[in-house]
Amino acid sequence: MSLTDLRDLRRDEIAAFLAAQGELDFRARQVCQWVYKRQATSVQQMTDLPEVLRQRLQKQMYVSTLSLLRRQRSEDGTEKLLFGVEDGNRIETVLIPRGDKRTICVSTQVGCALGCRFCLTAQGGLVRSLRPAEIVGQVLHFQEPGREPARDFTNIVFMGMGEPLDNFRGTVQAVRIMTADWGLGISPRRITVSTSGLARRLEAFGRADLKVNLAVSLNATTDAVRSRIMPINKAYPIDRLLQACRDFPLAVRQRITFEYVLLRDVNDSLADAKRLVKLLHGLRCKVNLLPFNEIPESPYRRPADDTVQRFWTWLVEHGVSASVRQSRGRDISAACGQLRYAEQSAARLTAPEG
Repeated sequence: MSLTDLRDLRRDEIAAFLAAQGELDFRARQVCQWVYKRQATSVQQMTDLPEVLRQRLQKQMYVSTLSLLRRQRSEDGTEKLLFGVEDGNRIETVLIPRGDKRTICVSTQVGCALGCRFCLTAQGGLVRSLRPAEIVGQVLHFQEPGREPARDFTNIVFMGMGEPLDNFRGTVQAVRIMTADWGLGISPRRITVSTSGLARRLEAFGRADLKVNLAVSLNATTDAVRSRIMPINKAYPIDRLLQACRDFPLAVRQRITFEYVLLRDVNDSLADAKRLVKLLHGLRCKVNLLPFNEIPESPYRRPADDTVQRFWTWLVEHGVSASVRQSRGRDISAACGQLRYAEQSAARLTAPEG
């Protein structure tokens, strides 16, 4: 019989299991304290549980951990971590300092199925989705154990390896654990979930009422270009995606962030900027322009700085809130998938023949 990972579970799910064992509800609160606050790595560490209960739990439950395999630190303070998960796969997490904020960029899948042409993670396809415990575990690495844990971060973005809404259950469960008082206790306002445009899942995500921020990777202003660089557009073209964004429930002061990776001579023209203004008309949104962070074996290039400036200026002068995000950690290959890619390439080069 396979064991259930306690870090995959919400408090009510733990309570239901314990109730079946004849235990009262407060035991679930104790278990959550150990799992999410004190970061216990085994049931036996939960010393305020009766020994008999711990023995029963051990037969059916365990607490997973991630193995830190490699850490790199950039000159600008960006840190990139390569974690090993239980089945031997590897995932990446990035800590990005910017001003007074420290943002964790978490992964939701090993690889990705969507095949965006400019993304290194997509080159290897999808291996599997991460369990909630493996997503939450990335955040716990930056949180000191304790009843009132100290944190080495201010914000969380689901923008690492994988498409969060393609791992819908894992993402939603992880967010619920992160934001619950019995879990990590992080404000939903400090969490952003990014999607490449799975409009049907976006509608379901809105109904989940998680109250987190939403970012959408748009990256083009015509279906022809977007389908070429983001194959998901063939299933959910721009009009369909933007309608899902218009229907997405937002709090009074919330706005959707549209991520727009600028690729030289692909989507960075003034005509693109003009179309983008028209597409976003009437949407409560802001645009985050990202000059392409060049990656190995990619045919795409970063636009010239004056091209980026011209694109940004047109948006701002025509009423669109926009910013240009400067690349971070370029000296340590901090774009999603690069560290894992480098490790895999090194392994291929050193593998014995035959």
